[in-house]
Formats: sequence, structure tokens, C-alpha cells
Amino acid sequence: MENHYVKLQTPGCNVPLKVLNGHFATNHSHINYYIDMTTLKTRQSEAQEVAKNLAGRYLYNTVVDTIVCLDGMQVVGAYLAEELTKAGVMSMNAHKTIYVVTPEYNSNSQMIFRDNLIPMINGKHVVLLMASVTTGKTINKGMECIQYYGGNLQGIAAIFSAIEEENGAHINSVFHTSDIPDYRTYDYRECPYCKQGKKIDALVNGYGYSKI
Repeated sequence: MENHYVKLQTPGCNVPLKVLNGHFATNHSHINYYIDMTTLKTRQSEAQEVAKNLAGRYLYNTVVDTIVCLDGMQVVGAYLAEELTKAGVMSMNAHKTIYVVTPEYNSNSQMIFRDNLIPMINGKHVVLLMASVTTGKTINKGMECIQYYGGNLQGIAAIFSAIEEENGAHINSVFHTSDIPDYRTYDYRECPYCKQGKKIDALVNGYGYSKI
């Protein structure tokens, strides 16, 4: 798959986004591009660059106590917390620093926090950080989780998002569909590739891909 990757640049960010054209299935839809964020999430220099880009969206009139990371975004989350702290973003935490946490999933695929992490959500100003957003269904799970544990959602951030808002919440992202003009997402029942009999290349999510 790597031989066919295309690297895309976007203004304001010094690291590229690697994309691969094909027929891919997520948990909620079928898409025509796999977006590889492996190095953006795990390579120190790239994760820090992504964090710097996202931090600028929260510098004014935003309080951030906790960053909730999905899709393996903890490295970016740690750098985002550092960038926000350096920029003077207010935190209501007693120690004046930001928590970086990750939920678990129960047997019903609901996001949960253990008792020891709940104080980092309850009554806190929370930013939800994701790798990619396609349909918004994972965002809804995250929002429901944060609300259930008493958190106050301050914003949603992602490396790539195919939508601009979900449930009235704006999504700040480094890369957008304008960077991939022919990016498409389909309900699996309406997928034109499936109707043409084209096999799925891989199952994909925020963590990566698995060839079929």
C-alpha cells in the first residue's frame, strides 16, 4: 500500500498528510481515501507540529482543564497541553496544568472512565481530541461520555475532519476536505464501489488499517 501514498500539504502546517486512494470501510461508513496518520501521532516532531497548529484555535476565551484523547492521540494530546500551557491558556485545576486522559470502551462499545479518572472529567473544561472525523458518530459517543461524567465540552479537535460541526459543536482540524477535494464518505448501503462489485481494500479506523 505504501507505494501509492500521496503526501498533501496545507497552509499553516509544516508536516504532510499521507493519503491512499481506494475502497475502505470504517466502523460507520465506506470511504474512498485512507488517511495515514501514523507518524503524525507517534513521531515527536510531527506530533508537536500538529499540536502547535491546533493550539492556536484555543488561545482566546477558552479554559482547558482536560484533553480527552481518542484514536491513539495521547502524544499529540500531551504536546497540545504543553502548547496551551505555554501560551497562557487558563486552567481551573488547582495545580494550573492540564490533564491528558483516554477513555475505555465497555462491552456495549460505550466510552467509560474508571473512578480514578472521573475527577479529571467531572466539572472540568474538556477538549475532545481525535485523529479523524468522517461521519461524526464517534464524536457523539465522546460528547455523550463527557456529559455523562459531568464534563463541560470546550471544543473538538482533529488532524482531519470531513465535517465542520456535529451537534452544534465546531470541529477544529488541521486538514479538511478542501485538502482532498474528491474525498467521499458513503453509507455502506449506498456505496458505489460495493454496487460495482469492487472489493474493500482494508478496514480502517483512527488507529490504522487491516488489509482484507
